[in-house]
Amino acid sequence: MALKMAYETWGEGPHPLLLLHGFTGNRSSFEHLRPLMSDKVRVISVDLPGHGQTPLPTRTGRDGFLETIEALFGVMDEVGVARTNLLGYSQGARFALAAALTRPERFGRLIMESGSPGLHRRQHRTERRVSDAQLAAMIRQKGVPAFVAYWESLPLFAGVRKLPAEQQESVRARRLECTADGLVGALECLGLAVQPDYWPELQRQRLPTLLLTGALDEKFTQIARRMAEDLPVVWRRTFEDCTHAPHLEAPEEYAREVLSFLQTPWYEAPEFESSTPDKSAAGGHG
Repeated sequence: MALKMAYETWGEGPHPLLLLHGFTGNRSSFEHLRPLMSDKVRVISVDLPGHGQTPLPTRTGRDGFLETIEALFGVMDEVGVARTNLLGYSQGARFALAAALTRPERFGRLIMESGSPGLHRRQHRTERRVSDAQLAAMIRQKGVPAFVAYWESLPLFAGVRKLPAEQQESVRARRLECTADGLVGALECLGLAVQPDYWPELQRQRLPTLLLTGALDEKFTQIARRMAEDLPVVWRRTFEDCTHAPHLEAPEEYAREVLSFLQTPWYEAPEFESSTPDKSAAGGHG
């Protein structure tokens, strides 16, 4: 039986937008952006496998990763959306890129926040497999609450720890809804260790693409710089004083950037193939 994803829809605007959350998130991860964006977008927000109400793929490893991509198209078909824009955060950004490369005709514009095309070297893939296995063992042995405490303490999320207490608690509650089986299965089926290496594919990714990172997240900002060198039609935006999750750390600025990108008329296909913009490290789409 094919994998079916849980999802919700919101917004009444003219721009369709498929939202893909990060590891330990779910389809409510972008809910705080709803008041800022709902009059401009029509959102489909999904639970990725092992999160929320979506089960794990029926297959394991890389086959599970590819099955997840196909399930995204199943959601679009069920909602009746032939073509949409695509926004993914972290884990979700990797899937957004994978989906755009798999069936580019189903998407208009691609937004990747704190994402990666994968691991290019076999040694790095092996190291990540070991790291993910250790993380999975920790989740199994110590449970989700202990894992969440560890996860939230990582330098990657320093900016989230500066949010108001109520907002931090909302993020924590969402993470605590995860199950050990779901998180472990997600690491095994959706993680970087099993994801195909999409670095060589970037040059054929012709969709207009916006890369978003936090300026204090040096690793993913550097990855975005490297991606921008290969992507044919690309813009980058770094958010000052943000780490790995600008959508949480600077929501109003983030929403303005996303809407500016979606609303700029120039981006409409197929015209984008006839001219290539200057690549910039700053924002500004008009």
